[in-house]
Amino acid sequence: MASPLRRRAAVAAALAMAAVLAGGGLWLYTLLRANLLDNTTNRTELAARKVAAQLDGRALPPGGRLPAPESGVDLVLVRDAQGRTVASTGDLGDAPDLGGLRPPAPGDAGEDSRSAVLPPAHPGAERRAVVVVGAPGAHEVYAVTVLGDVDDATRAIALGLLAGAPPLIGFAAALAWWVTGHALRPVTAIRTGLAAVTASELDRRVPDPGGADEIARLARTVNATLDRLERSDARQRQFTADASHELRNPLAAVRSRLEVALAADRPDRESVAAALADTERLQRIAADLLLLARLDGGPAPRAEPVDLALLAAEDLARRPAPRVPLRLDAPAPVPAPGDPARLERALANLVDNALRHARTGVVVRAAAEPSAERGPCVVLEVEDDGPGIPEPDRDRVFERFVRLDADRGRTGGGTGLGLAIVREIARAHGGDAHALPPRADAGSGIRLVLCLPAPGAGPGRQPAALRSGNS
Repeated sequence: MASPLRRRAAVAAALAMAAVLAGGGLWLYTLLRANLLDNTTNRTELAARKVAAQLDGRALPPGGRLPAPESGVDLVLVRDAQGRTVASTGDLGDAPDLGGLRPPAPGDAGEDSRSAVLPPAHPGAERRAVVVVGAPGAHEVYAVTVLGDVDDATRAIALGLLAGAPPLIGFAAALAWWVTGHALRPVTAIRTGLAAVTASELDRRVPDPGGADEIARLARTVNATLDRLERSDARQRQFTADASHELRNPLAAVRSRLEVALAADRPDRESVAAALADTERLQRIAADLLLLARLDGGPAPRAEPVDLALLAAEDLARRPAPRVPLRLDAPAPVPAPGDPARLERALANLVDNALRHARTGVVVRAAAEPSAERGPCVVLEVEDDGPGIPEPDRDRVFERFVRLDADRGRTGGGTGLGLAIVREIARAHGGDAHALPPRADAGSGIRLVLCLPAPGAGPGRQPAALRSGNS
């Protein structure tokens, strides 16, 4: 798809070329036309002066016949004081209308001739250039030149300019299109490289085209900014990991003391129990933060064969008395490459989240989609019949510390990190996690889906259920 900048540059170049051609063409046309008229008028005047010089002290030629003029002048005639044609290079009785043109009066300083361009006598006729000079013996000499050659030449110039304008305008637009595209190619490479930078790939850099122009300086500035961002992110992750790690031992010590105090028969038993619950919550938050820090900056997960159906069955078996019934829908093994411990943690987080919100039951599904459009994928799906999640918030729930229920208490709600951990584990395995609406026969609720590439499939593929939004 063509960039708007290239289109604007091509249009601007075309308009600029059109303006230059219009202005330059009009100037050239006017200049050439004026030059041709001046040359024609000068030749016509010269023919009239030659005849006037021949009449100086001499009689008119016999029969009034003047020799044919030279230099393309069409007619020369002589008139007396009464305006009668007394000599001509053509027929005496066939003198054209000269438009009342008369020579200058004797008192006009610096002028002894006059010229004019007569319009056509009738539609389709030719224009004429006429020059009149005074001659001895009160005679007037008129020279006439038809402007057909001048009109033909100026018409040819105008047609040439009009015919040459579109190709030149098109060439200017094409040249601007090519030059702009060539100049923007490094910018496109920089944009593509910058778009590929993600939170898990902050070590990527944009290509440096080299040189000292503005685009090269932009690439270096972007890379320097990415360097600072990577260092800042590394410091932030290290701080989170260090803080979470350092909090584990003090929290464990506080919890053990509270458990000992709770075991004793004390009057403040309820306060100790509340403090113990808060401490356990802090332990869970610290553990989740430490896991997220390890997922953010740690190595890629192990890739060993994992049966997702068996993983789901084992998770449900570890929950002997859930708040609502749990049902497994996995009729066949679902193999997938991955880290069993991390995938187990992701599934546990999904089930925990569903148990907090389900009304009557939770369904855990494990399946493969070998015919998906983007390649074979495997999915772990946990569906509950709770209040569901509004569509605008279905992606936001996978962000860190996001809890949609404003009145959710500490005892009933999670830490806001469970689903964020699920998505990070999925993406570390080349997959993703999404929230989808319930199935058509389920009514209310939400489906939380973790999708992974099937064995032999490339990373980053999504199953058809995720693309369609329902099944």
